[in-house]
Amino acid sequence: MNDILPDATGTWRYLESVVSNIVQSYGYAEIRLPLLEQTELFRRSIGEVTDIVEKEMYTFLDRNGESLTLRPEATAGIVRAGITNGLLYNQKQKLWTAGPMFRYEKPQKGRYRQFNQFDVEALGYTGPDADAELIIMSARIWQRLGISRLVLEINSLGSPESRGHYREALVKYFSGVKNQLDKDSIRRLEQNPLRILDSKNPDMQAIVAAAPVMLDFLDAESDEHFQQLKALLDVAGVDFTINPRLVRGLDYYNRTVFEWVTDALGSQGAVCSGGRYDGLVEKLGGQATPAVGWAMGFERLVALFAASGGSAPIENVDVYLVAVGDQAITRAFAIAEQLRDSIAGIRVELNLGGGSFKSQLKRADKSNADYALILGEQEVAAARIGLKPLRSNEDQSSIALNELAATLAEKLGKVADL
Repeated sequence: MNDILPDATGTWRYLESVVSNIVQSYGYAEIRLPLLEQTELFRRSIGEVTDIVEKEMYTFLDRNGESLTLRPEATAGIVRAGITNGLLYNQKQKLWTAGPMFRYEKPQKGRYRQFNQFDVEALGYTGPDADAELIIMSARIWQRLGISRLVLEINSLGSPESRGHYREALVKYFSGVKNQLDKDSIRRLEQNPLRILDSKNPDMQAIVAAAPVMLDFLDAESDEHFQQLKALLDVAGVDFTINPRLVRGLDYYNRTVFEWVTDALGSQGAVCSGGRYDGLVEKLGGQATPAVGWAMGFERLVALFAASGGSAPIENVDVYLVAVGDQAITRAFAIAEQLRDSIAGIRVELNLGGGSFKSQLKRADKSNADYALILGEQEVAAARIGLKPLRSNEDQSSIALNELAATLAEKLGKVADL
């Protein structure tokens, strides 16, 4: 599990702000979920025969002997919250959430056991227009952040009926090469053969590549859904490739599945993934509700943003208030608060812990503030304050305290509420 230190949090805040603003501009509302859910929620939604449920969940018994799990993903929690709170009964919801998820994985670059996700879900929407909007929305995020090293892969898993026919074809095919399958694939052959297509074992890739293709088994409605999705993406100018082996790692998907992948992060190629899950709400006890969504790994977004040459706007202090002398120190507290009251968004750092005039100026410069405000006993007596530019060649000046807010607001390009 990973600490995010102060020199990185500025980038995190910036990316979180960009993503949330774009998502909200499409009409999605935020929902906040608990970190803990009943274990059965994930077993029923994600699927028993998945790496997440079998190997990666943090599960434990509470004091009442109830099995609880730290959330490994957000979709199941959003559906549970929608059912519990009556948000989905004869309603449509466009929701987003963000925060930490937990999976007991092998730690490696860009992958942690506590990781952060941004999750967007559209519940109650049947058509491919909702799928397309979610994908187009994610494309807008890359565009806004200047990220170009991403490729969109899409596929369709069809309806439960067409998947049943496909499953039969997979069982027949993989049974014919059973002596070449690894242990995980042999176990999955009887329980969920589609999971074999998601195998990460290099020795399995040639076998998987020769397997039947889901797109050849699509029912007419799913095929029409997929064709319309492709047409909408074409109209929006969003390039894509069809990956017939894309099945996603969770059992609840049907029809549309997609991933944004990159070659900039080594083996951690998937940055944003999602798809349609029309049967999940009913499976978890709600009214039959179509739904589609995606999840984005924020650690990978941060890494990809840096690899693409991106940098967050610098959030330096605007002014650093230097105060020397007892009266000046007392007066400085009032001045700092008055500036925060009077100038929207100003960042004022007040020197704490005393120190000589010279040492305080060093701290002011180290803070990367644009200006130092200098207050000594003489300034207090004259009701004035020194204004020393730290990042420009302006001359130092002396300003009447009653003119300070207006002067600073003009120099900093901020709005003063005088």
